[in-house]
Amino acid sequence: MLTLNYQYRIYPDQSQEERLLEIMEVCRSAYNYALREIKDWCNSRKCSIDRCSLVSEYIIPVDAKFPSELTQLNQLPKAKKEFPNLKQVPSQVLQQTIKQLHRAWDFFRERGYGFPRFKKFGQFKSILFPQFKESPLLFPPYEGGLGGMWQINLPKIGKIRINVHRPIPDGFKVKQVRVIRKADRWYVSICIQLDVDVPDPQPHGHPLGVDIGLEKFLATSDGVLVKPPKFFKKMQSELKLLQRRLSRKQKRSKNYEKQRIKVARMHHKISNTRKDFHYKQAHALCDAGDMIFMEDLDYRITSQGMLGKEMLDGGFGQFRTITQQVCWKRGKYFDVVEARGSSQTCPNCGVHVKKDLSVRVHKCPECKYEADRDVAAASVLRNRGLNLVRRDSSERKQPATDGVSPQERSVGGLGNQS
Repeated sequence: MLTLNYQYRIYPDQSQEERLLEIMEVCRSAYNYALREIKDWCNSRKCSIDRCSLVSEYIIPVDAKFPSELTQLNQLPKAKKEFPNLKQVPSQVLQQTIKQLHRAWDFFRERGYGFPRFKKFGQFKSILFPQFKESPLLFPPYEGGLGGMWQINLPKIGKIRINVHRPIPDGFKVKQVRVIRKADRWYVSICIQLDVDVPDPQPHGHPLGVDIGLEKFLATSDGVLVKPPKFFKKMQSELKLLQRRLSRKQKRSKNYEKQRIKVARMHHKISNTRKDFHYKQAHALCDAGDMIFMEDLDYRITSQGMLGKEMLDGGFGQFRTITQQVCWKRGKYFDVVEARGSSQTCPNCGVHVKKDLSVRVHKCPECKYEADRDVAAASVLRNRGLNLVRRDSSERKQPATDGVSPQERSVGGLGNQS
């Protein structure tokens, strides 16, 4: 099953925008109410057996079951009779709000941290329409010699103008539609599916190692160097001015809301320009090579250091994810390799060459190989990726003797060595 997400911008009129904001606010209140039930049940199980709290105590029957997802979904019809404003929201949208809460709860139980939080006013910015009998996209016929505009038909909202800047491929069916609010703009993320199996790209063609850093956004093994654009640092002074003006406004006033929208627009502009740059660089890499190898690093850890602002401004994790997606769409092979010691190894002879961060040129004392430090690191990543590909291909081609697969043989060998 092939699943894709296409995002388009929509243009609701004033009444439709008010309707969407009202639906989001009702969903936010339902989310908070369901979370309150979960927190009350958890707090009622925390009190000591032989004493009670001096401040307050949660009195819930001992045999009361945990408010699970199924329980809270079954309570929605009764809640609509008690709270009539819930009827203004499509039933499936309300159900998806409860499911979203329990996905966060299950994620918290798996990790052990990250308890779901209450949504403040304005923090609930998307709603999901999970099911459609037929495609909600509509295109009116030509009238009076003028072409109409695409529309999307959503339950209890109506037909909204939509900019379909790229058509949906033939054969795909619309499964879900998520309405998203970013600053004062509205978008829809349409999930489309096609019943077909697409194999993953196999290693082939020209290999390309990619090294990512702060001084140079990326360096390839072919010698291509790209400077970091630093979108946030370029617009930081303007953003700082807008935020200072926002801090002087009275909260929840009309002037505060107008200024808040300006700040949100600036953040939205920075995010869009960064993502556009990432997509262009990902396509440029696919044009230059057929196999892309990048370093396997956890950028969340490196963004917590003294250069955290520069790391977050680069968006390296997002760039790696976008590159992987673009490679899959264009039939290019993508893989991550071990990054440890890539800048301290000679790509020509493999000798360990120790150098500080201030040294920007790699000079090997053994083979006299000389190149830019980042280009040499990208070449090391390329060599490691090729070795990984050769190892995987040899394991697949190796015949299985005695009914034992290559993976089981290697695991057994490691077990005997240990």
